[in-house]
Amino acid sequence: MSILDDIYNAFEPAPLPAGSPLYVDCKAVRGGSDILVELGKKIQRSQQSTCQLYSGHRGGGKSTELRRLQQDLDRKGCLVVYFSAEDEDINPEDVEYADILLACTRHLLEGLKLADPKPVVGWLEDRWHAINDILQTEISLDKLSVEGSIQQFAKITASIRAQPSQRHQIRQLINPHTETLVVALNQFIADAKAKLPPDKNNLVVIADGLEKITLISRENGRSNHDEIFVDRAEQLKSLNCHVIYTVPISLVLSNRASDLMEIYNCAPQVLPMIAVQTRDNQPYPAGIEKLKEIVQSRVRSVANAKGLTLETEVFDNLETLERLCTISGGHVRNLILLMQLAIDYNEEALPIWSTALQQAIRQLRKTYRDTVNDNQWTLLVKVFRSKRIPHDEQHRSLLFTRCLLEYVDEEEAWHDVHPVLRDVPEFKDALKDNIGGLSPAPPLLGGLTPPPPPH
Repeated sequence: MSILDDIYNAFEPAPLPAGSPLYVDCKAVRGGSDILVELGKKIQRSQQSTCQLYSGHRGGGKSTELRRLQQDLDRKGCLVVYFSAEDEDINPEDVEYADILLACTRHLLEGLKLADPKPVVGWLEDRWHAINDILQTEISLDKLSVEGSIQQFAKITASIRAQPSQRHQIRQLINPHTETLVVALNQFIADAKAKLPPDKNNLVVIADGLEKITLISRENGRSNHDEIFVDRAEQLKSLNCHVIYTVPISLVLSNRASDLMEIYNCAPQVLPMIAVQTRDNQPYPAGIEKLKEIVQSRVRSVANAKGLTLETEVFDNLETLERLCTISGGHVRNLILLMQLAIDYNEEALPIWSTALQQAIRQLRKTYRDTVNDNQWTLLVKVFRSKRIPHDEQHRSLLFTRCLLEYVDEEEAWHDVHPVLRDVPEFKDALKDNIGGLSPAPPLLGGLTPPPPPH
């Protein structure tokens, strides 16, 4: 493989394991956001079980931060069961509370082998014939061992994720009995707590991947996110251990924010983007330098690239590198994907040319452009000018699709349009159409300047 191939593979778009040498501490340019303090301290100090929500834009680095938290809590005496429900247990396009409860049950059984699983196995046995008919297994009741039970819960969640017809049947069977499953699960958790090793004093469950649940608006003005995280909150809180659920950012940054804080007894924590500009659209050097550091950490992980200068040998010039960082909007997954796309479009050797990066940007821009409805360009322009978002379904949708991004500075959270959308003709036209009666907008990132206001 060539050095370019090695660099390409160093930019794998996947969460980093705890302790990875590729990790770059970005809290200084994320408004001081620190998961070890914001979620970890509450777990360490509270004598009661806590249930906390963690959010942020998809691909922004939440899973990497949660794995850091898992490692930190483990070092401080917690036994942590971490899982990503989206990988194996749920279909983000169609999720209900029962799916999440079954996923928690499966992973607690797998992660707490020290505890007596009889309560949960008994619950499963009571419904075994009906479940057996749905899943069409050949395992008899008398062969339903502990390991067999774990395998069957895994098969149930796999069917919920991949089989729409079985998903509906399983829910019909499980929904009337979720309360008894919680009771059985809490008996299992109590036994696990009683048998914790001497160096452990707490039990924590981290359910990742739930922020990817697709937003579906109902005719009554509510959404599936409301149904899961608000209507079913008491059930989500009912496990007798510390729990962290990831939650869609479009719900957290909505008019339900105060309800969530009241229900869960703490405000949901949000991981903001890395700031690449200020509120008045001026470049933010500290954020851009931090993104360069992320790029550098990946490049230096390639043995043959350790001595290369980022600005002149990996990239053709400093401007190309800074454009990569700026156009990503401080969204780490976008930064990584743009890097891989630029390598795809590049010649078969370093440096990465500005023309290759421009092709990558064009492809990313098309993806985001296709996400925006015709009537939403005016909304984007208004947010671009005000740096604020109203609490309505249109803006929740734009947050969920990352067309709008959240940043935090020393004052408070603010919002802006993803930089990749600002050169889209529809955005330019909406900016021109809506400039009358407003103060002129400052220059846009990337050199685009809006037209002057009409005389």
